[in-house]
Amino acid sequence: MPYFTAILARTAGAWRARLVDVDGAEDVHELAERLRAVAFDDEPVLLVLEREDAWFAVARVEGAEDPKVFVSDAAAARASTYAGALGVDPDGVDEGPVGDLDVLEDLGTSAAELTELTGEDGPATDDAVVRLAEAAGFAEVVESLR
Repeated sequence: MPYFTAILARTAGAWRARLVDVDGAEDVHELAERLRAVAFDDEPVLLVLEREDAWFAVARVEGAEDPKVFVSDAAAARASTYAGALGVDPDGVDEGPVGDLDVLEDLGTSAAELTELTGEDGPATDDAVVRLAEAAGFAEVVESLR
């Protein structure tokens, strides 16, 4: 899938898709405020992006905590309209994965597993997103949005 964006909010142990306009968010803090607007209490809200079958990103907010963001390929994300919202410096030199490797640790994907999903020997981008979704328990929601 060339482009996929999902906003997921957890409530009472279940994940629900939410409508949020994240286009045009200038930085990670603005993105976080947009995500917090659909949160149930202090439950997590996730933004899952998949782009050009080449890279993916996960942003997470939970209550008033600082947002966490992981991007599988900084160089590819840098060229996207989401670079600022994901905290990727448009003038940076980072390549490969960047961000919070523990973004999904409590949702079934360890830092080591997340790193494996982004490596050259890792799965295709869409398969990586499916694995993240299965581990966290929102695979059915993601599939219904595709």
